[in-house]
Amino acid sequence: MGKKTQTWLFVGIIVAAIAALLFYTQQDSSGPKSGADSSKPTRIPIHNWSSQVVMAYVIGGIIQDMGGNVEYVPADSQKVYESIRIGDVDISHEVWQSAFGKSFDTARDKGGVLDWGDHEARSLEDMGYPNWVAEKCPGLPNWEALKNPDCAKNFVTPDSGGKGRMLEGPQTWHGDLIPQRIDALGLGDLWVVKFAGSADALWAELAAAKKENRGTIIFNWTPNFTDGAGFTFIDFPPYTDGCRPADGGDGKCGSPDGYLKKAVNEKWTKTHPNAAAMFKKLAFTTGQIGAMAAYVDVDKMSHEDAAKTWLEKNKKVWKAFQ
Repeated sequence: MGKKTQTWLFVGIIVAAIAALLFYTQQDSSGPKSGADSSKPTRIPIHNWSSQVVMAYVIGGIIQDMGGNVEYVPADSQKVYESIRIGDVDISHEVWQSAFGKSFDTARDKGGVLDWGDHEARSLEDMGYPNWVAEKCPGLPNWEALKNPDCAKNFVTPDSGGKGRMLEGPQTWHGDLIPQRIDALGLGDLWVVKFAGSADALWAELAAAKKENRGTIIFNWTPNFTDGAGFTFIDFPPYTDGCRPADGGDGKCGSPDGYLKKAVNEKWTKTHPNAAAMFKKLAFTTGQIGAMAAYVDVDKMSHEDAAKTWLEKNKKVWKAFQ
């Protein structure tokens, strides 16, 4: 082989090596390096109740502490699971079985949404009353106490047409589930269900009823800040699979003692493996979630400040998830 041929061969090898290096560098720059998370933000949904919003900022704070980026996206609490499935949102951190279980199951069964485990807290969401109201309706929490006209009259409000009023949450949460139950149980002649415009309207009703010393029955849930304030859920007939009208039942049942779950977009777990591992380990207790909500609903902090305060006071809790 001549010197000129050797020289051109050597040059060709160098050029090929440089081209290969550039190719693999470009390929690597488009995704996470060596198992690191993508620099693209994790998109966290924001709904319309305090614990969910505060927890969104708590989780965002944990991800940022790990070096990641986050984006907060206002989202419909029923449609969010389809948004996760198609990749418009990456995670959901409060999947309440009673309210959102069916929407979650539908999206998961289509593919692209993963069940990412449960919180330690169990969930219950239903109609109930602050404990000081019990004397206004003897027989509570048994639902049959609501059949008594002498009970119902203590819950009449200016907008209730002479009937006892029950104040549900926003209609987007459960549709007509509670009005259907009241009619199915034969309570429609004595009681009417009205819908609050927001979770804040429920807490405003609690405060107003106490100030006016009148009866009130509202929609509530646990875990929530009211866990420590004294709140009792009405004992409706027990929930069984298929008992709700949407599932072919007669609607006479109460709500299930259900899960509080997490959901993720399947692709996100691959582009953000470290955040995904943390989020799978993350599991809050009833007390921890209630404290997050209390900073807003009792102490009147902003959601962002509530999250910062909770993160500062609970470093041992969330550091264990990383």
